[in-house]
Amino acid sequence: MTQVFVSEPLESGQPQQRWVLMLSYDGSAFHGWQKQPHGLYTIQQVVEAALSKVADEPIQVTVAGRTDAGVHATAQVLHFDTHAIRPAMAWMRGTNTHMDKNIRVIQAQRVDAAFHARFDAYGRHYRYLLESSTVRSPQLRGRAGWTHYALDMTKMQQAAALLVGEHDFSSFRSSDCQAKSPVKTLYDISLSGNAEWMAFDLHGSAFVHNMVRNIVGALVYVGAGKLSVADFEQLIAARSRQYAPPTFMPDGLYFTGVDYPPHWQVITPPLPRWLWPDLPRLVCI
Repeated sequence: MTQVFVSEPLESGQPQQRWVLMLSYDGSAFHGWQKQPHGLYTIQQVVEAALSKVADEPIQVTVAGRTDAGVHATAQVLHFDTHAIRPAMAWMRGTNTHMDKNIRVIQAQRVDAAFHARFDAYGRHYRYLLESSTVRSPQLRGRAGWTHYALDMTKMQQAAALLVGEHDFSSFRSSDCQAKSPVKTLYDISLSGNAEWMAFDLHGSAFVHNMVRNIVGALVYVGAGKLSVADFEQLIAARSRQYAPPTFMPDGLYFTGVDYPPHWQVITPPLPRWLWPDLPRLVCI
């Protein structure tokens, strides 16, 4: 059962309030986060429509990190401004009532008007789940990525370690990426589990478009012996998608949290137990 976090609204005479919501969603049914032309079904579209009904006024949201089609989230963060006076529980339950069942508000809190869900974030977390098997488990379709290759996790971890720090991630950036710069800082990347069932955990300042999926795809090539660790290092240095493996499937990718300075008092919840948060302690690599 999803844990619910509630913060009561603050006393204020200001005509407008800023609220933060935490979202959990299954991205399988959506064309990504961002609103799209031609009526494509997106998470932002659904969330804004539901909030507008609760507020009885048009609501626009700002999100910490946009996710692609098929990508999930356990702790996405957004903020919005409203003149409507509602308690935290109304923003949670009311919004959930008017929303697609594949999206749920799990936390609501009022914050200072200066808080910004995107620009105040100094870290973002992702987890990618991967199954390696001869035949893909049908129960995991849409929930975990899959490869038929037998994987060497030791070599994959050696290659992954080369990504830690500040780098130009152009080799892992999609051609339609809108980020101003491909230079980002990856604080940490780790693999856990075993060669048949593993998790990739990435923690970075920010991520360029398709960066996590492209990193996972390249590491799978390393694990399968299609790239050596030295090849992977050259791929980073090449700063070009021309030499990189194809973008990996979105199925196993989860946006799992955001880091904010403590004074904002915006804290994302830990990984839910169903996402195997104890996996690193279960099996030694």
